[in-house]
Amino acid sequence: MNSLEQLTSKSAATQTHEATTANLYWHGGKVTRSQKEANQGHRAAVVWFTGLSGAGKSTLANDLESILYRRGVRTVVLDGDNIRHGLCSDLGFGATDRHENLRRVGEVCKLFVEAGVIVLAAFISPFRVDRERVRGMVPHGDFIEVHVNCPLEVCENRDPKGIYRRVRSGEILEFTGISSPYEAPINPELRIDTNKLSCQASTQNVLDYLAQRGVL
Repeated sequence: MNSLEQLTSKSAATQTHEATTANLYWHGGKVTRSQKEANQGHRAAVVWFTGLSGAGKSTLANDLESILYRRGVRTVVLDGDNIRHGLCSDLGFGATDRHENLRRVGEVCKLFVEAGVIVLAAFISPFRVDRERVRGMVPHGDFIEVHVNCPLEVCENRDPKGIYRRVRSGEILEFTGISSPYEAPINPELRIDTNKLSCQASTQNVLDYLAQRGVL
């Protein structure tokens, strides 16, 4: 397809999108987010765990959910692998698809926040622009970025899914931290060094922060 054809195709797609969205309206519910939060006794928020594969994002998110569940807190865990089994099963791992993957996740986060739920999102999410895009989807102050920090060599030694071994053998070509960059957060709300802290201590740090922020 030449440049003219691409321009024509994009123009047609844009026109179709605009024609479709012109007939769509946002329908608000009768029960507001603040009413749901008051009824539940806690605020909604997105706790976004970012870090290399094997850093402990999913472990931390699930441990946190177990504690919050016992306290009667409404939560949902969004895990990177699980999302790609369903909602994003049609996407690959190229740059464009990675951006789209997290855009969809951001939209899901937005819906859960409106429902008064604490979202525990565990995604490598290597690019700052994608994380900031999700931050911008929810009200100011509702996005809590947690950098699950762990040196690459420690993550590779853990290798709970055997992914690093497959990367080193050439089975996987594009992998964050080795053949694809990871842009660490510059000013995250919280940084957890999982190579230095136990799972219990790491989870407690997040709980303490949520309490300080007034989420719990």
